Amino acid sequence: MQQADVAAARPDHGRALVAGGLPDASDLAERWSDELSRRAVPTAGELRPLLDRLAAQIRESAVAEPFDPAVPAAAGRELIVARLTDPACLEISLRLLGAHLEPAADTAARVRRLAAVAGAFARGYTDATRHQVLGEHETITRAALEARETAERARWVSESRFTAMFDSAAVGIVIFDPDAASIEANDAAATMLGYTRAQLAGMGVEEFVSRADAPGIWAERRRLLEGSLDRLRLVQPVRRADDAEIWIDAVVTPLREPDGTAQLLVAVLSDVTDQLELQQRLEHQALHDPLTQLPNRSLFFERLSAAIDRDGADGARPGVCYLDLDGFKVVNDTLGHQSGDQLLQVLADRLRSALEPDGHLVARMGGDEFVVLVERSTDRAELEEVAGRALGTVRRPVRIDGRDIVISASVGVVRHDGALGPDELMQAADTTLYSAKHAGRGRYVYYDRERHRSDVRRFELSSQMPEALRRDDFVVVYQPLVRLADEQTVGVEALVRWQRPDGELLGPDRFIPLAEETGLVVPLGRRVLDEACRQGRIWADERPDRPLLVSVNVAARQIGESDLVADVAATLERHDWPAGQLQIELTESDLMGSPGRPLATLRGLDRMGVRIAIDDFGTGYSNLAYLRHLPVHVLKLAGHFVAGSAERDDVILRTLISLASALDLEVTAEAVETREQAARLREYGCANAQGWYYAPAVVPGRIPDLIGDPFLRDL
Repeated sequence: MQQADVAAARPDHGRALVAGGLPDASDLAERWSDELSRRAVPTAGELRPLLDRLAAQIRESAVAEPFDPAVPAAAGRELIVARLTDPACLEISLRLLGAHLEPAADTAARVRRLAAVAGAFARGYTDATRHQVLGEHETITRAALEARETAERARWVSESRFTAMFDSAAVGIVIFDPDAASIEANDAAATMLGYTRAQLAGMGVEEFVSRADAPGIWAERRRLLEGSLDRLRLVQPVRRADDAEIWIDAVVTPLREPDGTAQLLVAVLSDVTDQLELQQRLEHQALHDPLTQLPNRSLFFERLSAAIDRDGADGARPGVCYLDLDGFKVVNDTLGHQSGDQLLQVLADRLRSALEPDGHLVARMGGDEFVVLVERSTDRAELEEVAGRALGTVRRPVRIDGRDIVISASVGVVRHDGALGPDELMQAADTTLYSAKHAGRGRYVYYDRERHRSDVRRFELSSQMPEALRRDDFVVVYQPLVRLADEQTVGVEALVRWQRPDGELLGPDRFIPLAEETGLVVPLGRRVLDEACRQGRIWADERPDRPLLVSVNVAARQIGESDLVADVAATLERHDWPAGQLQIELTESDLMGSPGRPLATLRGLDRMGVRIAIDDFGTGYSNLAYLRHLPVHVLKLAGHFVAGSAERDDVILRTLISLASALDLEVTAEAVETREQAARLREYGCANAQGWYYAPAVVPGRIPDLIGDPFLRDL
């Protein structure tokens, strides 16, 4: 059968949702059955098997590629089959489906997938409702024809049956001549339109659907009457008698005479105003932040993509100011999340008032992050002016519960360069934002391509480190510690390198800061300690006459987040390594910047017999007086003391060695590069040295050779 559908369908079903971002389907089914049971005859227990199956099918369709709208549509129809016909059941179902799928709708394309799922489900539900209505419609039509065909035999029976069905139908039914002012309507249709049946009898259909407003619909009238079109469906706004606008879903068919001709049309009407308003609310909720009512990240990316597509030849380009509040966690932790939410709402209103009048979009990205989209910026200065206004807006005190809260923000500013996509542009804004954080907060930083590449590289390395630890990609190399008095190798310092699968060997300056930020320095440091003691045992077994001191670096987080004393004790026992042959190195900053636990740890190691060394002395506090109270045995002088050639540098070097000796601290000089430096250190009383003058860090197999000759050069 032919059918013209005036309501156009959107072909874009968006992008599949990410399954990992969705809750379990059973969670949806549980809430669904509970809420629907309050509106229907079946109990929650009776509904649960059906809704478990439907929830799983809908969830599968949401993450499927390509999207098949028939799956959620079939689910909507099954609700009607299950007698869940109350219109509230559809609203409940769409609300719960939206809440279930929304966490995975993190891009504009995935929001469209969410809307496609909800739309297909609603269509299935309404189509099933309409199918029931059409069944009644066909019954009515058949009754009308039967009345005409059997007029002589049982006209009164047919007419009474038709009248009863016409008058008692739950949906609106009208019979009308499209070219005359005459509408025969049942009670449901009259109530829907706000007129009496008598009033409608003197009105024409054009008073509700005018030829000027809907020429396409009127163009199909002739085809209906002629028989080339069997049915016409339309979704159309109409005015009620009280001038209120409602939306009707109508199915129009011709009422044919026995000879096949038709002059009258029959329309079955449904009021779909509530359904359309619900759909609009769902779309608003999907694209706006519920706390601040600002556009959310999905709507922001949609607008950003459109702005990039419009990137014009006149030089105007989109730009973004990515804003993160400084210290917002402190507000939540001290004043409570309710106060934190109020602060976010006030700041959102202020940013909207300050920036949206100029045509800029202010969106909330989540947490305490906001973003301003300048759709057409002429230059860097314009974006910096917007960033400055945003900072000034945030800095103004906010009064909450009798307190004035003052907070600042950091802003990353990026202007589209003509090549970046939306995701790449926001990644650049994100890294620039954190550059502003590191620069001191309360400021904006403009995007720098080289800095961004460096930051991206750092983030990539940080994300790859856990897998590198699991694969054991970190290798330990060793640099000899040479006694200056006789230039004999007396120990080694264990140094870690990252041997990447692509063959690149990274030094510690590339990844140790990242490991300290992420906490991976704890398992990494534990592994280096274990490997160094294991290797020390191998060397001792090979050369029992020349036992080596093994020196291992330890980071502050290893002290604060693990039981370093217990780790060391277990490692020494596991490899039968004497405590006196192990040296633990800490920097001045790690030792003096965190009082309390570091001191207790040092004393615990000292009681075990482990030597303690202060590494890179001279790059931090350089507080020799403080060292008197610590169980420290060795002072390792930073390389710049050794490299200095001025007379003042020489005085400082000599004084440091003299003071350390007075405190009974052994001195080791780092980064010794020349014979002259070694001779000068020996003259000043320095005990040990390490550096390229003797040997660089080498693989474990070369250390036995360096025990005999620390000047090995073929490395």
